[in-house]
Amino acid sequence: MVMKLRKLLLVLVIVVATVFLAGQVLAAPITINWWHAMKGARGEVVNTMIKAFNDSQADYVVVGSYKGNYDETVNAGVAAYRAKKQPHLLQSFEVGTQTMMLSGVIYPVYKLMKDAGYNIDWKGYLQPVLSYYMNANGDLMSMPFNSSTPVMYYNVDLFKKAGLPMLDKFKPVTWDELGEITAKLVKSGVSGGMVTGWQSWTQVENYSAMHNIAFASKANGYEGLDCELLINNDKVVKHIAMLKEWMKDKRFFYGGQKFQGPKAEFIAQNAGVYIDSISGIAKLQKAVKDFKWDVAPMPVEAWMKEPQNSIIGGASLWVFNGHNKKDYKGVAAFLKHLGKAEMQIYWHKQTGYFPITLGAYEALKKEGYYDKNPYQEVGIRQLTRKVPTKISRGLRLGYFIQIRNIINEELELVWNDTKTAQQAMDSAVKRSNAKLREFEKTYK
Repeated sequence: MVMKLRKLLLVLVIVVATVFLAGQVLAAPITINWWHAMKGARGEVVNTMIKAFNDSQADYVVVGSYKGNYDETVNAGVAAYRAKKQPHLLQSFEVGTQTMMLSGVIYPVYKLMKDAGYNIDWKGYLQPVLSYYMNANGDLMSMPFNSSTPVMYYNVDLFKKAGLPMLDKFKPVTWDELGEITAKLVKSGVSGGMVTGWQSWTQVENYSAMHNIAFASKANGYEGLDCELLINNDKVVKHIAMLKEWMKDKRFFYGGQKFQGPKAEFIAQNAGVYIDSISGIAKLQKAVKDFKWDVAPMPVEAWMKEPQNSIIGGASLWVFNGHNKKDYKGVAAFLKHLGKAEMQIYWHKQTGYFPITLGAYEALKKEGYYDKNPYQEVGIRQLTRKVPTKISRGLRLGYFIQIRNIINEELELVWNDTKTAQQAMDSAVKRSNAKLREFEKTYK
């Protein structure tokens, strides 16, 4: 009888264990969807970071999906939310920050991480990056991901041919000095002196920040939706007029609004100087085979003895609401993973984008990475050279995507002799303010 009871108990134990293990096998990991705008080599880097997370645990599987450029990705996310099929994470570029922040469809990152039990020391991140994505209370609304700032690339071989010295990696030249440099480049036989990508971002937005000139009222929009653009001020107008003057002798020429045109002109050696994002480093490393290039800080005006920090570009990750609590634990775990020093170091080395944590930055310095690759530190030093002011911390404008397009359109009218710099900036202000009033009416 005792033997029969023992056998029966053994069978029960085996049955219970089998059911339990079967349950474990049947409990599939929770899928976390991330829609992003990273393609090509950057997309491969993103896939590697996702795989590292998926391989590190069995509870969640992150699925990354490329949805087109920034505009297309944001539009896809909005459409998906309306259809109640939104992803967990959406990558949105920095100009969409105000719109996303006031949309009512997002789960703020600071709250998500706290709710998931993560006590994040946000002081351990690059503050000029974090400040762009904080609300008025200083709470982080989205997780910075690919953060950049503009720098100045130059063709070392063409500089030597023109008898020009190499540029200091951390002390910027003045715009007057760059005028002399580009004149010598043209005189030496180069087709053009300088091209610039993302002209509103580099020549108006960052120009204003580094010279501590208000881009808009109400602390660049941080302190109220009833702000107005101020870019038709004397200093910005004079800067744009100077670039137009440079076009007469080819010291500056227009290579297109974004980066493909200007970058192609630089790679073809039709321009000796190229202003664009630090994220261009990785692209130039792969594309340039027949000349040496280097990186220097953005120029500043001679009267700006202690230039302010530059401001960021790039994008951040927004968490959509409407998912369940278990999903959000996975989202939080993945965002924590992306912030790990090893992930930020990998991202920085592979793409040129900032390592957004101070820990990653310090680790890179300790291993001597910047001693071997000093041009990779130019943007970081420029971004952090001074504590951001209310003006230089960033821009917080509604419908900023449309506003940047307006500024680009007006600048093109300067380059093609249709308008003066003053007329163009006056028009940009008037048209942009109309957009701001539309936004204010919608979200007030």
